Amino acid sequence: MNPRILRRSADALTIGRAVCGLPLILALQAGWQPLAWGVLLVAGLSDAADGWLARKAGGGTSWGARLDPLTDKVLILAPLLWLATEQRLPLWAVWLLLARELLISGWRAAADDGAPASSAGKAKTILQFVSLLMLLWPATWTGHVVLIRIGWWLFWPSLLLALSSAAAYLKPRSTTHQR
Repeated sequence: MNPRILRRSADALTIGRAVCGLPLILALQAGWQPLAWGVLLVAGLSDAADGWLARKAGGGTSWGARLDPLTDKVLILAPLLWLATEQRLPLWAVWLLLARELLISGWRAAADDGAPASSAGKAKTILQFVSLLMLLWPATWTGHVVLIRIGWWLFWPSLLLALSSAAAYLKPRSTTHQR
């Protein structure tokens, strides 16, 4: 398939995922857990799909590379903040994660290439999405209590992975001195 079409498709998925943030928050606020869960699932799958399309095209657009991590942050931090206001996660942990995300976003914005995500950063995002899907599992669905508990326990390794990947991003790169 034409790489240009693949790149445009990847960018369209990224924009679509960015738009999912508002319905996700509105559904959570309205108490429509099944809808919120579905929106988050579709958004997470679109993240995987846009990355696959960009790789298939031989690389995404510069614009997509900068927008993709920002949409991930909106879709992860919005429900995390909601969970904190509902006292289902400690606010200090969510604020720590928010600070990490803002720090890395600023660092990436200054990078010429948008600073592609590291393997640890990608693993962190996947773990966060899985944790959130479990934490937002609707009360009317089977396995509610167990899955929410698993989601709560998965949140903590995702936080540790977030902090360790931030340290790796910000660690000064060694340079060789030329004479």
